[in-house]
Amino acid sequence: MKGGFSPPGDYIYFKSQVPLHKIPIGTKQWRYYDFGPKVVPPLICIPGTAGTADVYYKQIMALSMKGYRVISVDIPHVWNNHEWVQAFEKFLDVINVHRIHLYGTSLGGFLALLFAQHRPRRVKSLVLSNTFLETKYFAAAMPWAPVVSWTPSFLLKRHVLTGILSGPHEPFIADSVDFVVAQVETLSREDLASRLTLTSDTASIGPLMLSDSLMTIIDTNDKCAIPQQLKDEVSERFPGARRADIKSGGDFPFLSRPDEINLHLKLHLRRVGVEAREDLVPGIPKASNDDGGSGGGSGEPKDDREDTDDASNADGSKSNPGGSSGNDSQPPLVPDNNDSHNPDNQPLGGTTSKGHDPLQPLLSGASYEKNVILVTSLLHLLVEFFVICYQQLHVSLLILYINNKQCPMILM
Repeated sequence: MKGGFSPPGDYIYFKSQVPLHKIPIGTKQWRYYDFGPKVVPPLICIPGTAGTADVYYKQIMALSMKGYRVISVDIPHVWNNHEWVQAFEKFLDVINVHRIHLYGTSLGGFLALLFAQHRPRRVKSLVLSNTFLETKYFAAAMPWAPVVSWTPSFLLKRHVLTGILSGPHEPFIADSVDFVVAQVETLSREDLASRLTLTSDTASIGPLMLSDSLMTIIDTNDKCAIPQQLKDEVSERFPGARRADIKSGGDFPFLSRPDEINLHLKLHLRRVGVEAREDLVPGIPKASNDDGGSGGGSGEPKDDREDTDDASNADGSKSNPGGSSGNDSQPPLVPDNNDSHNPDNQPLGGTTSKGHDPLQPLLSGASYEKNVILVTSLLHLLVEFFVICYQQLHVSLLILYINNKQCPMILM
């Protein structure tokens, strides 16, 4: 599965369009994506043990095109729950984001609940998926937790991957598992050790000041790594939360069922009062017919390069393009050309000042993937054609050679 995995086309397109930010804060290295209008309160996505910031790429692309701002983070090297709360708060301060909406899955949901418990004034709402309220179950399954920081990387990866259910899956679920397994391969030993320590560190969620009405719980009804009993405890703790059950989706419904997850996220954000700014999305006509409104402050989506040059990026390193994500009112809807993943990239839909060239809209991931498949199929057919012609040429030359032996004058 690891050797034969190739990234999906929409993920390749995402990487070419959305810049990856890396910023050091104290002793922690934060890796994250920040995409969408800066004037909109962000939805911050926190992955589980096996996830990275990349696993939410479908949510980043879909929601940002609807005028929402989405930030997806990697869990940094933190070794206990209090360290997580303090590190995450410093991260929010550096990117100048004060009040947030959190979406967490599995371990990410538990960390979101922890932050909401200890920093209630900063969390405006929660979306939880396949998560839990205490780590007792996982601590019992890891009796070797005291030596996890010294455990070799291959053993840590094996332990993480055994938590992902194997066996026959629906195609979309199988694809989501393959994608996450490929992400696990990118994690270092310290990444894995710190996350496993968080799951085995004895902790539980206490009372929250956040109202149940500002919470949405999205669970899958098929088998996943989080036992059903633990998911039921979350529902029982927050009876007033909005429920959204998905029939199937496995451990990673944000990858296997992105349309359903994105719909529930949009409904949640609307319900808690987040106003999308679709008028700031390049390529989408504004509500008013006045195209000369270039003097508007926060309504001007044209120049997003200020995002990567902002002074809040204190170390000034090349790998730190997103430290200013909260200071600039201009949304970074058109990616920068200095994207480290594609230095020759030219942003689609961003070459005109008005943003309504019908030939330059942001392509959807599905459309791009279909084009890649079509071109690949044509190339395969072309290669097969030349192979057949080459084989026929050998046969023809052999026949001519035999005939020449029998009738030497045939080639004269």
